[in-house]
Amino acid sequence: MRAQGYNTRNVVVVGAGVLGQKFANNIIEHTSFGLVFSGYYDDETPNQKVVAAQTLGDLEQLVTDCKIGGIDRVYIVLPPQAYERRKWLVKELADSTASVYIVPDVFTYQLLHSRSDTIMGIPTISIYDSPIDGSNAIVKRIEDVILSVLILALISPVLIGLAIAVKVSSKGPVFFKQNRYGIDGKAIKVWKFRSMNVMEDGAKVTQATKNDSRFTPIGQFIRKTSLDELPQFLNVLQGQMSIVGPRPHAVAHNEEYRSLVNGYMLRHKVKPGITGWAQINGWRGETDTLDKMAKRIEFDLEYIRNWSLIFDLKIVFLTIFKGFINKNAY
Repeated sequence: MRAQGYNTRNVVVVGAGVLGQKFANNIIEHTSFGLVFSGYYDDETPNQKVVAAQTLGDLEQLVTDCKIGGIDRVYIVLPPQAYERRKWLVKELADSTASVYIVPDVFTYQLLHSRSDTIMGIPTISIYDSPIDGSNAIVKRIEDVILSVLILALISPVLIGLAIAVKVSSKGPVFFKQNRYGIDGKAIKVWKFRSMNVMEDGAKVTQATKNDSRFTPIGQFIRKTSLDELPQFLNVLQGQMSIVGPRPHAVAHNEEYRSLVNGYMLRHKVKPGITGWAQINGWRGETDTLDKMAKRIEFDLEYIRNWSLIFDLKIVFLTIFKGFINKNAY
């Protein structure tokens, strides 16, 4: 009905800068909002021809047009330095029937699932937040429990066989529990089949390299095929991890990279996962350069921004084909 012109509102955007254009384009692209973009008002004429043609006048002209009528909503998208001009405009528009909204310049920040809230009548906007909250957290937990139970039932013979192989091939325990950061940066013990003759879990943890001398006879094989990570389904059942999420790093690596990669710690806004969007896209294994870790974090944050149940199931499906073996994993 809105596409046919029913239940719509005529809106204008104050400010034809980058943020104003992004906002206007969102309105134009999403007709289901019922908002019809009429044009920009700005004190300066934009350089771009298309935007300049859509600019209806300056702020004084906007006040005049609003008082005449025909403009339902005014979205003020001005930079912070235009505070006095914005204050004047809001006061003048009080003498009209237009609804007035102020759009904050949130694009200045590296947003992580931004959303608005109201606390005792005071509006707030989250810059860094987790999408897995409230009902989404319940959906995510149900997904984790159902999938982990099904997968554990299917792979139980493999787990038993691997446990025997690890035990008879080298001295030491079957499992290796290493400290990792979980959700909100809280420490958890991550389960793995032991693949090395050492079990490093201190202030310095050396990443595995190709033909590493620390590997047990079957260690490199189970690491390269990610079979060493299968016990982490127990972490999922315990609620410490999810099937899909950013891979948990050793605490020592966290402390090293959190000051080197911008936004590194934001990956802990969700539970760590057995598989993840970064791994599906090839960013797993040894991070011997800063660029490799930065790229992994980029995909981790992209996953958090775009999380949905469908996205999770897509990653689980792709893991079957892309997630187990990778040239960078050893």
